[in-house]
Amino acid sequence: MARTSKGVCLPVAPDSLLARVQKETDAMRINPVKAKLQEGKPSFGTWLSFGNLHAARVLARMGFDWLTLDMEHSAFDWSHAATIFAAVADAGCVPLARVPEGDHYCIKRVLDAGAWGIVVPMVDTVEQARAAIAAAKYPPQGTRSVGGGMHSLNFDATAGEYYQRANDELLVVLQTESPTGVENAEAIYSLPGCDAIFIGPNDLRFQMRGPDGEFPTPEAHEELIQCVIAAGKKVGTPTGIHAMSAEEALMRAEQGMQFLAVASDLRMLTSAAQQILDTIRPEGSVGDLARY
Repeated sequence: MARTSKGVCLPVAPDSLLARVQKETDAMRINPVKAKLQEGKPSFGTWLSFGNLHAARVLARMGFDWLTLDMEHSAFDWSHAATIFAAVADAGCVPLARVPEGDHYCIKRVLDAGAWGIVVPMVDTVEQARAAIAAAKYPPQGTRSVGGGMHSLNFDATAGEYYQRANDELLVVLQTESPTGVENAEAIYSLPGCDAIFIGPNDLRFQMRGPDGEFPTPEAHEELIQCVIAAGKKVGTPTGIHAMSAEEALMRAEQGMQFLAVASDLRMLTSAAQQILDTIRPEGSVGDLARY
C-alpha cells in the first residue's frame, strides 16, 4: 500500500498510475457554481437567514447548487459563520456569504472563514464595485491580505494550492438594488472579476419610492429588472434575482438569469407553518412574519 500526502491509502500501482492518482487526490476542489455561470447555465440556491447548523447541513445535502449565509441582515458572529461554511462545503455544496457591506474588512473575514464567494449588497457605483472585487482577490489582481488556514480546508487544499488558485475559484457577486445601480449597470458589469449580478427586488422597490413615499408600479419595477437583464446580456455578465417561489425562479431562468435564490430557510419554515395554520386555525393565523 502507498499513502498520499493527504493520508489516503492506495494500492501499489505502476509509477505513472500512482503519480496520476496522487495528482488527482491533491487537486484543490473547483467551484462548480462559477463553472456553471461561465458555461451559461442557471444555478439555484437559497438564503440561510437562521444560520442554524442543523438546517444548513440538511439543505446542503438536498440538491441546491449553493447556500448563502446572510450576514447583512442576520446576527451571526465570525466563528458561527465559519462553522456553517465548513458544514456546507463538507456536504458538497457551495457556501457563500452576503457580507454586511463591500469593504475590505468584511470581505476578508468571510473568505478567511471559508466562504467560497461573496454577495455584496448595495453596489451603486463603479468605485464601490472595484473596491469589493479587489478585496476578494490576492495581489496582483487585488488587495486581499494573505493569512489563515481555514479557507483552504473547505476546498480540500493545502495553503499553497489555495493561495495559487483562490482568485480563479472564488465567486464575486455584486448586487444591483437601486436606480443608480441600474444607471451604472454596464460600467459595473463590465469590470474584470465581476462574476455575476444579483438583484435584491425588495431593496430595488424601496429605493424607487418617490419623495412622498409612494412605491413604484409593478410595471416600473419590472422595467428596471429587465434593464439589468439586458445590460448583463450585452456585456456577457450573468444576472440573477431573489425569487419567492420555484416557479418565479424558473421564469427568471427562462429570461436568461443564472444566479437564482429561491426564498430562504426562514421563508420555507414560515410558509409551511402558515399552510398548516391556515387549515387548522384559519381565523387566528398570523401571516407575513418573514419574507427572506
